Amino acid sequence: MFVRVINSLYSGIVVYMDNVERLLPAIPDRMQVVLKLRDAAELKAFRESPQFAAFKTADGKRNRSVAYHDALVLSQLGEEGFITCYTSYVDDRESLLGSINEGLNFNYLWILFRDPTNIPLELVIASLQSTGTILMKEVKDPANVDDAIVSYGVMEYGAEGVIFSPRDHHLMSSFLDRMSQAENPNLPIQVGTVVESRPVGMGYRACIDTATLFEPDEGMLVGSTSQGGLLCCPEVFFLPYMELRPFRVNAAAMHSYVFNTENRTDYMSELKAGSPVMIVNSKGRVRRAAVGRVKIEQRPLRLIEVEFAGGERVNILMQDDWHVRVFSDAAKPLNISELKPGDKVLGYVTEPGRHVGIKINETILEK
Repeated sequence: MFVRVINSLYSGIVVYMDNVERLLPAIPDRMQVVLKLRDAAELKAFRESPQFAAFKTADGKRNRSVAYHDALVLSQLGEEGFITCYTSYVDDRESLLGSINEGLNFNYLWILFRDPTNIPLELVIASLQSTGTILMKEVKDPANVDDAIVSYGVMEYGAEGVIFSPRDHHLMSSFLDRMSQAENPNLPIQVGTVVESRPVGMGYRACIDTATLFEPDEGMLVGSTSQGGLLCCPEVFFLPYMELRPFRVNAAAMHSYVFNTENRTDYMSELKAGSPVMIVNSKGRVRRAAVGRVKIEQRPLRLIEVEFAGGERVNILMQDDWHVRVFSDAAKPLNISELKPGDKVLGYVTEPGRHVGIKINETILEK
């Protein structure tokens, strides 16, 4: 298991006095090494060992730290030149506040929570986000992959580190796969020019209701072909005749592609409650959300065709209504029914060619 950890996306590893001498030489320099001392006897042994000098910042290693539960002892270690990590156990309000107050004095705060609720974690995140202390949450159950993943997303900020030690390869595979899915690179959002905008009659379009709230510059990339799509606005902007629905994108006709993470697409008609979807902002930052429902209704549709700088053309059919919008080049909402040739909009262009939503190398023409 150790060999797999140091060759995976884990960014750090916890070692102990009974294995540090054996493991330290094999740990890559890219990884943070945390030496956890469990009691006074181990603290004494550490001071008398070769590792005492090896973990000092004076040795040039900024990726090594010492973890201990006694704040006074840890403060002394900090004065002696060590990167310090305060370890704590939270099982009530008093211990929660104590952990925060003590943790602020050290480089890292390592917390193990007794209860499964994330409310205490939210309070710690809120207290530390404007400080220099890095929060690490220990996952209590080594089989609880869900807890490890969710901890990164609490309050859309998450713990900066999660200490998770699965004890079999199946669980580690699940954790690593889900973590890699959560790390999505930015997309190159481009500015395109509207070349055509006209009504095409009735058809079925879908509203995608998500289990998240959109920021004012976020939306979904949707298009009629696999070559690209336009950045469609959520219902976060003023509407004079209806309440805002900041969880919704009034996306496009049912045949449309919704661009997803990992260079995949989904047909609009395939999305359902629980489906993962990609949310993108005007600068290309990507995050994932879950679909709450897809609402399909017959509405008048409008064809919009956009040309990008490289000559690529992307088109989309959307509901022909004033309250349905796409983003302008300034990340402002443009009403679909008022779009005209020459308007500048945001979108995304990729090479065409899909098979069941997966990018393939194939000559294909879509129009």
